[in-house]
Amino acid sequence: MTNLVNVKMLDGFSPMQYGAHWQSLRSNLEITGVILLAVGVWGKLTLGTYISLIAENSTNAPYVLIGTGTTIVVFGLFGCFATCRGSPWMLKLYAMFLSLVFLAELVAGISGFVFRHEIKDTFLRTYMDAMQNYNGNDERSQAVDHVQRSLSCCGVQNYTNWSTSPYFTEHGIPPSCCMNDTDCNPQDLHNLTVASTKVYQKGCYDLVTSFMETNMGIIAGVAFGIAFSQVAYIIV
Repeated sequence: MTNLVNVKMLDGFSPMQYGAHWQSLRSNLEITGVILLAVGVWGKLTLGTYISLIAENSTNAPYVLIGTGTTIVVFGLFGCFATCRGSPWMLKLYAMFLSLVFLAELVAGISGFVFRHEIKDTFLRTYMDAMQNYNGNDERSQAVDHVQRSLSCCGVQNYTNWSTSPYFTEHGIPPSCCMNDTDCNPQDLHNLTVASTKVYQKGCYDLVTSFMETNMGIIAGVAFGIAFSQVAYIIV
């Protein structure tokens, strides 16, 4: 990508065209930086809980986008200064930075797509493990509660999966499975027959994997789309 930028720099531009091109490129990068930052923050806030449950070694795609977006926005000031000064070495340094940005976007995109295809293979095991160690207080237990409440689901395949959890023996099905908190007492949650009318019927497996595949696809698509749009912009 650096070579592409250097070719563009030397391809018969007048000083005015040269400055205008870099100003346009810098503006384009500022916009893409803000987009990457916004998508990264959205990914972290929206998917963070699900990612922590689905994989032991979770994807860094949202963090890569946040870091890349922030760096682009901050480094855009350097690009503005370099353009105004017309300093060759500063512009070459900025061109090298564009190459690193491109690589970071590719990493985020690849990470998103790889994790997207790992979801179904890992979720069953990790979610069952979280249920077996559920206590209602630690971070993973709270993540389970968040998933069940936000997606209106209970257990992996259905609510009966909780009957094999040590937590069920003492407390019954977790309250996060209740359709209506005011009509769901501890006695009901100890009895699977009674609980069937009080808790969510759908399991979380299909809902979580579908939700994550869709949203990780969005993150990966944005990262790849912006990376290649930047290459196309420089070439054209």
